[in-house]
Amino acid sequence: MPPKVLVICGPTASGKTALAVALAKAHNGEVVSADSMQIYRTMDIGTAKPTAEEMEDVPHHMLDVADPEEDFSVARYVEMAAACVDDILARGKLPIIAGGTGLYIDSLLSGRTFAAFSPDSPLRKRLEQRYVTQGGSVLLAELKQIDPQSAARLHPNDGKRIVRALEVYYSTGTTITQHNAATQAIPPRYEAAAIGLAFRERQDMWDRISRRVDQMMDQGLVREVRSLLDRGVPLSCTAMQAIGYKEMAAALLNGGSVEAAAEEIKLRSRQYAKRQLTWFRRNPGCRWLLWEKEPDFARALRNSTDFLEETGLL
Repeated sequence: MPPKVLVICGPTASGKTALAVALAKAHNGEVVSADSMQIYRTMDIGTAKPTAEEMEDVPHHMLDVADPEEDFSVARYVEMAAACVDDILARGKLPIIAGGTGLYIDSLLSGRTFAAFSPDSPLRKRLEQRYVTQGGSVLLAELKQIDPQSAARLHPNDGKRIVRALEVYYSTGTTITQHNAATQAIPPRYEAAAIGLAFRERQDMWDRISRRVDQMMDQGLVREVRSLLDRGVPLSCTAMQAIGYKEMAAALLNGGSVEAAAEEIKLRSRQYAKRQLTWFRRNPGCRWLLWEKEPDFARALRNSTDFLEETGLL
């Protein structure tokens, strides 16, 4: 049987870190972050990265492991996070995987493997250049001859995935459809007990998101984004496409209103929260804790502990 871990998931601003810390303190655990933006150093305010005070001396892993300029992949996350989880297990502690990036969580739990390629490889550069000069329709038609199943799921404008699918085939001789099927046949790396956090009323979640963005502005989000721009972090990199950074960077570079950018961040965060809920609700085994107006962490700790006992994690 695969080793057991605890997962705490849910939309942005739903209290995942606070509950993870409470459970870690109560049950000899350590937290492994599953947030695709909190991996970046110097990006603290806009990612709502937990502070030292919020972590309450509980060890947190997978924070500040990459520079904003780096091309950080899901494959790299799985490799690094799995090493953290295995180390926590080896020391007899409870791994608590907490975050809102569903793809990171699912890939880590499944032990999904990825064909490893360098973002700077000559093959990728050639394919990306062909996409620019010949267009997505041409490359998608080429992919259709190689891997019709993959091509059927893609749009000509989805250049990143088209290039990736062609890259996998031309590098390995195996289509990305075949690679994914082989990966899905592998037994899961970890058995997860999952707890989902959300608000009973949607408006309460919207209000909490708005308050968080207001807090980010008070803490210096504008200064943080300006600092990244001043040091030359390119807008095209993944880190600068994150909600909060993309909108604020556009305002700073184009002479726009930072207040208007903050309102756009609230909108984009609400849209993202809806997508997160859709993702996590696909898991029928997830135990959902629904907040009322405000989170009740004392009650959540009791209910979560009961759930851990039911699932054999305690």
